[in-house]
Amino acid sequence: MHFTKARIDALEKRTRTHLINSLSGFKSANLIGTQDLLGNTNLSIVSSLIHLGAHPPLVGMIMRPHSVPRHTFENILQTGVYTINQVNKSIYKQAHQTSARYDKDESEFEETGLTPEYLNEFSAPFVKESRLKYSVKFVESKHLEINGTELVIGEIVDVYLDETALQSDGFLDLQAIDTVAVTGLDSYHTANKLTRLPYAKK
Repeated sequence: MHFTKARIDALEKRTRTHLINSLSGFKSANLIGTQDLLGNTNLSIVSSLIHLGAHPPLVGMIMRPHSVPRHTFENILQTGVYTINQVNKSIYKQAHQTSARYDKDESEFEETGLTPEYLNEFSAPFVKESRLKYSVKFVESKHLEINGTELVIGEIVDVYLDETALQSDGFLDLQAIDTVAVTGLDSYHTANKLTRLPYAKK
C-alpha cells in the first residue's frame, strides 16, 4: 500500500490525523500537572515527550497550537513549573479522559478521580497514583512557525519513583512498574522487554 502526499491530503481529517499520529510508533504516555496562580489545578495527557539531555537534565514536549485556550501551557508560562507523571496500567483510562475539553475552573483531577499530591514544597501538583514522576522548571519555549505548535523545554528538578524500577546502574525497568505506551490518539499498550544489549563498540 502506498500513500502519496496527494492521497494523504485527500483523507478525511480524522482518518489523516490517526494515520500520521500512528507513524511515530510507540510513545510514552505522561500526565502534565500544573496549577495557576489562583490555585486551580490542571492535568493533561501528553505523548510528545522528548529527552533533550542528561547534563543538565532537560526534557521537551510539543504543545498544540495556542489558537484556543491551552490551560497547561498557560499555567506553565504563568508559574514556571510543572510535573510530569508517567501513566501506568492502573490509571490509563483516567489519564485518557484528561484529554476532554474541560473549562478552566474544572480540575481534571476531580473530573477523573486522580489525586493531586504536593511534594517537597513544589507548587505544581503531582499525580499520586503515578509510579514515576518528576518536577520540572520551565526553561524556554520555541514557537514552531510551520504548524503553530510550541516546543516547551524544562529542567528536571526532583524525581520520585517506585524503587522496584531502579536498577544498580541507574537504568529504569519501566515494565516493572506497569508503564503504558500510546500509539496514535487512543491506543494504549503494555510493553515486554526483549533484553538489554551491551554498549555498542566498533
